Amino acid sequence: MERRIFHGRIDPLDVAQALIGEFNRGNLRAQTFGQSDKIIVQVGTRPGAASGGQTAMTVTVQTLEEGVMVELGQQAWLGVAASLGVSALSALKNPFSLLGRLDDIAQDIENLQLRERVWQVISKTARAAGASAELSENLKRTTCEYCHVANPVGAPACIACGAPLGRAQPVACKKCGFVLKAGEKTCPNCGQLI
Repeated sequence: MERRIFHGRIDPLDVAQALIGEFNRGNLRAQTFGQSDKIIVQVGTRPGAASGGQTAMTVTVQTLEEGVMVELGQQAWLGVAASLGVSALSALKNPFSLLGRLDDIAQDIENLQLRERVWQVISKTARAAGASAELSENLKRTTCEYCHVANPVGAPACIACGAPLGRAQPVACKKCGFVLKAGEKTCPNCGQLI
């Protein structure tokens, strides 16, 4: 499972509608389940599609404080592998049979790229809403442990009482948006080096 967090004014419904708009056509279909704070979008090949193998993927979009968390389930693509295998066997027996299977092969390749296309749609939707993997302005605050006043990230001392703020400054992974603890060298969510 792959997870990314987008900080900002973005709603799970916005992401779900963008995925439905992009993938509920042609040989693919998309459907949603769930409530407004947690929506599951299933993207898969239409039953009885004329070409290409069967594939499916689940996208979970959940509300977080100041943003959303998006999780992509593992893509099931056994049907695509089988369809490509049939094309390869047909080509070995008769190379001219590939001409009749070009549409099938093109659809198989498109289905194998489904994961990347889903992330592209989600990233585009997040950018349009002004969200990103960077921390939102509201989360770019740290609270003084002595007087409990909010201070800007990076401030060395509390603006109210002058106490040192220490290492409690929040930072987000530039790849997936996961909020990191001070001193972490790799993101515990995606493994990206910081």
